Amino acid sequence: MNRYQISGWQNSYQEGSNGEVLKNKLGIVVRDDINHAELMLLRKLYISVLQSPPQGSITVRLIREWHRRWLGNVYAWAGYERSVNMSKDGFPFAAADRIPALLEDLDRRYLDRYTPCFGMRRSDLVDAIALTHVEFILIHPFREGNGRISRLLADVMAVQAGVGPLDYSLWESNRDLYIQAIQTGLMGDYQAMKTWVDRIVPEYGL
Repeated sequence: MNRYQISGWQNSYQEGSNGEVLKNKLGIVVRDDINHAELMLLRKLYISVLQSPPQGSITVRLIREWHRRWLGNVYAWAGYERSVNMSKDGFPFAAADRIPALLEDLDRRYLDRYTPCFGMRRSDLVDAIALTHVEFILIHPFREGNGRISRLLADVMAVQAGVGPLDYSLWESNRDLYIQAIQTGLMGDYQAMKTWVDRIVPEYGL
């Protein structure tokens, strides 16, 4: 069973994988193998991005490029918005036909406002990461890898502020509460997510 409920033509799985692995360029049919490939490629992306973090505002265009660089050798749709509707545990993410407009809004209202994070006070960094993280996850713009890209985004913001990358183990060990914090953001209430971000951002002087 896939982690998400999917509808639409992009619900295509690799032949021979018994519906366990998305159709991919590498012909991988075992879930552990595709997970390993994605992890290795993500590590390479992290090294490249964090060694030379963007000096200006982070943009949706740049996030698309991260996704393409990460998964472009694995999936044909890497770097493109999803064209399928998705939900997890009964909670729906943004409808696919709304994603372009929502990403424009993310660019204008959040990324342009809250990045770059150089010289940002800690309290402002916590707010910036919390709001952009919630909004990105609610949009869920890609077919796969949204959670990992959202953490790369948060890590880049933290690196810009001089305190990243972050340790997400607390979120993982309290995953149900973390998910609840994301869901309350749907109503514009970011306080719960700010609390979780505050608990993983190291203390620093500003």
